[in-house]
Amino acid sequence: MMHWLAEIDGRRMTVEVPASSANLGAGYDCLAMALDIVNRVEVEVRGWSRGEVEISVDGEGAGELASDRSNRFVQGLEAALIAVRGEMPVGAAWRIEMRNKIPLARGLGSSAAATVGGLVAGNALLGEPLTNTDLLRLATEIEGHADNAAAALLGGFTVVGPGEGGLEALRFDAPRDLRAVLFIPDLRLETKAMRKVLPRTVPLADATANLGRVAIGVAGLAAGRFELLRVLTVDRLHEQYRAHVYPQLPVLIQAARDAGAIGACLSGAGSTVIAFSDSVSTFTRIEAAFLGVAAENDLPGRVEIASPRNHGARVVGRR
Repeated sequence: MMHWLAEIDGRRMTVEVPASSANLGAGYDCLAMALDIVNRVEVEVRGWSRGEVEISVDGEGAGELASDRSNRFVQGLEAALIAVRGEMPVGAAWRIEMRNKIPLARGLGSSAAATVGGLVAGNALLGEPLTNTDLLRLATEIEGHADNAAAALLGGFTVVGPGEGGLEALRFDAPRDLRAVLFIPDLRLETKAMRKVLPRTVPLADATANLGRVAIGVAGLAAGRFELLRVLTVDRLHEQYRAHVYPQLPVLIQAARDAGAIGACLSGAGSTVIAFSDSVSTFTRIEAAFLGVAAENDLPGRVEIASPRNHGARVVGRR
């Protein structure tokens, strides 16, 4: 066992990490919002177990998430340790208990949450030498895309894009009274498969339309004008193509808007549809609209109302 692993052997770290909704309509691959649907994970260092990984899952993903080193939480955990110490000792072993509320393959950032949770736990085990910039870079290397990872790490409303020194992420608090009404179908849509339906090129008019909507939407949210979600959540780059394999999508979005939603769109690559409102009476109308469309289109699912979460992944216990 290497010296530094011996130093943390037996330690326990518990982290909470939120779900996230990416794209938010026009902000393809660059915008996301953290939601108060949380996974809670405890990891115990077991350096004496000869490299064994023991994972138990309660809730979403029970019986189907990987229980070895391919698990995204483990990948994040070990990536943080390698980034600080240079390598993983052969004897490194973990006992991990997951209590998951984020659904899998529904466009709510379950994979990013697992990765970020592991990174935050690994960083905390070593005294938190890595910055948020470091953690986001590592998460993006594992995930491939930074939008959900940024929201899971930083919380609130996040904007991600290339900066002079690499990846740049900015965040600000989501409006306090805003709520997300989520229609979460039983249908699962894998992100890789949903990306394959997208064209390699898009019409200039569509790209220009999205740029304008992102600019107005981000400026509006930063200024507290969340009614501009009506503008931001209208997309012309990805939803129309994804509707070819998810034909209920445009009907669900329109039903939510007709029911009074400030804005509605596909959450990430789906299958969840997210609608925004600040009115309790509107929540009820949106829920009824979602369930009515779902019944008419033979699309089983459930409705959940979630608040934006203005803090990201964090350590909530250590021993």
